[in-house]
Amino acid sequence: MIKAIFFDLDDTLLWDKKSVKEAFKATCLAAHDKYGIDASLLEEKVREKASEVYAGYDTYEFTQLIGINPFEGLWGEFLDDGENFRKMSQLMPDYRKQAWAKGLQAVGINDATLAAELAERFPKERKKHPYIYEETFQVLDQLKESYQLILLTNGSPDLQHTKLQLSPEIPPYFDQIVISGDFGKGKPDPAIFEHALQFVSAEKDEVLMVGDNLMTDILGASRAGITSVWINRQEAQAKEVIPSYEITSLDELFPIIQQLNKR
Repeated sequence: MIKAIFFDLDDTLLWDKKSVKEAFKATCLAAHDKYGIDASLLEEKVREKASEVYAGYDTYEFTQLIGINPFEGLWGEFLDDGENFRKMSQLMPDYRKQAWAKGLQAVGINDATLAAELAERFPKERKKHPYIYEETFQVLDQLKESYQLILLTNGSPDLQHTKLQLSPEIPPYFDQIVISGDFGKGKPDPAIFEHALQFVSAEKDEVLMVGDNLMTDILGASRAGITSVWINRQEAQAKEVIPSYEITSLDELFPIIQQLNKR
């Protein structure tokens, strides 16, 4: 009998990848307007260079532990407690300028002033585009009446709360919001799943974990002994990590829950 459902946030309820894509598109078009360069190519190069620069910082291991990706670094402030978050907050302004400067250089443009302008523009554009999957609220509306709901997300508390402030309809659905940066470890570490269990009156076999990421949401649930549902909107192939169930839309959750409740 299912009593509680844990939901991932990014690319499960919020369409974060689309938000980032639209922010890149708008920002890179500003460079296109000035120099006539291919905006799509610039986006590709900035993504590439951002990942390289990001991996070179001594905070990289921490970001891997907590689950903060390079593109969140391009707009997050990381105004959180703790030495690593303070370091990140100090590093990010320079990181953003470097990412855009190196991306521009990769397409033949050496313009530090433009790089700084684009570095400031990207966070503003990202905040303009808080996309949510169209079935998110319909599914949460139906589940809220019958199940305890926990939001279990990796990332910086400051940044994840910023995302939720941009989509304020989401938090009221949840009994608790658990963020890896608050806890100290992120998915797939089973410890954060054990931590989340403290907020529900349910045993492991009465909980579902719903998420889009095989290597964090699904692997972590498996390690913690929790039934997993992989939301696979891209219809990718599961190889190393096999989910308990697989769906392509959140509304496909209901038959799974009904099936499990009959056991």
